[in-house]
Amino acid sequence: MQRIRFTTADLARIRLRSSLGPVAEGAFALGALTGSRNTEYARWRSDVLGRLRENPSLSKKLGPQFRSLKAPDDLLFLLNSRAEKATSAHAAHAAHSTYSLSRAEATRLAMDMWRIGVAPYWDRILERLSTECDAHGRIAMTGGVEQLLTTLHPRIVWNPPVLEIHDGPDIDVELKGQGLLLVPSVFLPGAVGRVVEAERDTGLSALVFAVPPGVTSLFSRTEHSEASGGQALTALVGRTRAAALRALTDTCTTSQLAELLGVSPSAASQHASVLRESGLITTRRVRNCVLHSVTPLGRELLGGRLREAVRTAGGRLSAQSAVG
Repeated sequence: MQRIRFTTADLARIRLRSSLGPVAEGAFALGALTGSRNTEYARWRSDVLGRLRENPSLSKKLGPQFRSLKAPDDLLFLLNSRAEKATSAHAAHAAHSTYSLSRAEATRLAMDMWRIGVAPYWDRILERLSTECDAHGRIAMTGGVEQLLTTLHPRIVWNPPVLEIHDGPDIDVELKGQGLLLVPSVFLPGAVGRVVEAERDTGLSALVFAVPPGVTSLFSRTEHSEASGGQALTALVGRTRAAALRALTDTCTTSQLAELLGVSPSAASQHASVLRESGLITTRRVRNCVLHSVTPLGRELLGGRLREAVRTAGGRLSAQSAVG
């Protein structure tokens, strides 16, 4: 279990950031490639392995000896600015002795993974990560910092003054008044999160936490529909739900959605329920209110990239009646 110990000053210095950069994303993506069999990542794995086959030199780096690589744990030292820290130094030594990797070689490996496994999808990934940051920022504004810490993940537990991450290596991190970076990641399938003791750019401690399920559309091959995006969206989900989807590009509560649509809160809740069951929005509860946000699949519908999105969402919507 990973533990982060807060002071009062640390609680006032929590920040959200969408990414720790290419090296971090590459390290986490390598873990998703070599260490996870989550079915949501099947298409992504297939595409990445296809690119590896087209690049023999890179494929050799990711050969059989790396199939047991516990990335990001074995590469976590790359994300720290202070390699002399005990756990970072231990990770660096383990990676070097087990896989004959120097720090420079491990960095190149992470960057290679970024280029083939992350960069081709980065626009959609960054949009998803930004949406997560926005949603968590709203939770902090409406429910306070402690509410934010309790809604990161079901297995991230706020036990004041310690944040417990029930996953990963057994470490304790003292923030000592410097605060904490909170960073979402789509490349931690089946995991909870990883603590970076001293992030490379700022020197601050960071918690990289797994985003909720529903990443399939991030890695799909989408095409622009020849039909008008707005007309096709309305035909698929109905006029009121299309308006709701557009409204939820800015995260809002059920009451706020009702005001925007000019309907009752119960009607807004029903529309949100259908959109959520179709994978077009996500919903999370913060104390006595509910916050709704558009998913990447919903954004694809809004952006006119309908063909693949319709395949994904259409079957879920077919059993629902479109309310205009």
